Amino acid sequence: MTVLESLDAAALGDVMARFRDALRAHQAAINRLNVYPVPDGDTGTNMALTLESVVAEMDGAGDDLAAVCQAISHGSLMGARGNSGVILSQVMRGFTGVVRDAGTVDGQVVAQALVAAAESAYGAVMRPVEGTILTVVREASEAAAAAAGRGASLVEVLDAARQEGGESLSRTPQLLPVLAEAGVVDAGGSGFLLLLDAMLHVVDGRPVPEPTEDEGIVSDHPHLVTEHGHHDHDDVGDLRYEVMYFLEAPDESIPAFKDVWAGIGDSIVVVGGDGIWNCHIHTDDIGAAIEAAIDCGKPRNIRVTDLLEQVEEERWVRDAAAVPGEPAAAPEVPCAVVAVATGGGVRRLLGSLGVHHVVAGGQSMNPSTAQLLEAVEAAPAGEVVILPNNKNIVAVANQVDAQTTKTVTVVPTHSVAQGLATLLAYDPHSTAAANASSMAEVASGVTIGEVTTAVRDSTCDAGPITAGDFIGIAADGILAVSTELASAAIGLLERIVHDEHEIVGILEGEGATAAVTRRITEWLREHRPEIEVEIHNGGQPLYPYQFGVE
Repeated sequence: MTVLESLDAAALGDVMARFRDALRAHQAAINRLNVYPVPDGDTGTNMALTLESVVAEMDGAGDDLAAVCQAISHGSLMGARGNSGVILSQVMRGFTGVVRDAGTVDGQVVAQALVAAAESAYGAVMRPVEGTILTVVREASEAAAAAAGRGASLVEVLDAARQEGGESLSRTPQLLPVLAEAGVVDAGGSGFLLLLDAMLHVVDGRPVPEPTEDEGIVSDHPHLVTEHGHHDHDDVGDLRYEVMYFLEAPDESIPAFKDVWAGIGDSIVVVGGDGIWNCHIHTDDIGAAIEAAIDCGKPRNIRVTDLLEQVEEERWVRDAAAVPGEPAAAPEVPCAVVAVATGGGVRRLLGSLGVHHVVAGGQSMNPSTAQLLEAVEAAPAGEVVILPNNKNIVAVANQVDAQTTKTVTVVPTHSVAQGLATLLAYDPHSTAAANASSMAEVASGVTIGEVTTAVRDSTCDAGPITAGDFIGIAADGILAVSTELASAAIGLLERIVHDEHEIVGILEGEGATAAVTRRITEWLREHRPEIEVEIHNGGQPLYPYQFGVE
């Protein structure tokens, strides 16, 4: 293969496609570089989805360099997912802003573009944190600029950037205590290096590295733990919710908007221009985060993620395809129900309580508006109630009504246990509005909790957490920690079940056993004797027990 001395439009498009493919290949490995002790971690997913949008945008673009750069810039802005995706979009926009105006994209221009990418990324983050993707991009760009200053060729500039970027990534645990505590390097920085790998592949024919089982794990520093687990950075565990939306607002209103956001959260990234902005924040005050946008413009495509509950669910969705679906010819009723869930037992339970269609999905693998719309259109009724069964799906569900001639209402359920409880108030012969009202009233009286396994060492108000511990989670956070599943479940129930409650619904998932369930019910019988207990086999992955307390 001939080594390229410069990049043209076709080569740049090839880089983006290779970068997308590399992110997809490394997606699971990057996701594992997670510092919160639940089985989530979606940096790889968010970065890959951002590049999917870039590649899709390029498909309809012209074949000149300016058109390709515009497609990369716009596609990354509109398709950015999560904090990592938004920062990556700004890297793309800074890079293409230089390349677009260059006559020849040689080593000098690429070095300038990488410097602009770093500056753009830092400029988008209100409180930049070193030891993240920001550091890796900046230090890689500095090495590229130094090489270009020596008259280096394109491949030599990329070589210098990749080598220093790799060393920068290896140093991230020294800069960010939470990475040292978890024994991993920064996930976003790891993803960025794949862009340089994709460039070297297109320019010099080098193979893109294959993912490995221990990718990003700091094996030689397994005990780098900060005293008392204190984190001097924007820790995902500090603030409960991730809020994202597009904001249509005048550019001059954005500084004041950022000032408001600075007072209510962290991990703030606001990128865009010319009246459209992609906004991201971690906060405990969802309402204030959205009201700030309304004060200066119009927010749309609002997405709210509960960071405590976020889980990796590709397998859940794949498994759902193997579960027999709903009857093809259900009888026509005035009002039908569509629900979102995974797990064979959960799907059967929902069907037995009157749900007509179950859409596979959950926290990380959110169903699209189109998937929910398809289920609504297939429902045998002119009116439909949607049970999203997850906070992160409510906003998408709310968009369905405007896309169909049917009447659609959403009961904003936040868990399957809550959704199951609401179905006791469902009347197929009533209207959607009446059903939504009565079902929402039931939902408001349900306290939810769940038990899962910690995948990282960490700390919480309930005590220190070691990878492999069982943790009990409720709306107030992690309330119980134990090396034993039964103890964690009982510790959680002790905190969320009170004398005024009447029913505890137990949903058994993968990992639940008859012995543990018996210990749970015996504890309830002894310590909450007035409570009625209902046990169901849900089959949900990752969460051996989910509870709905009414």
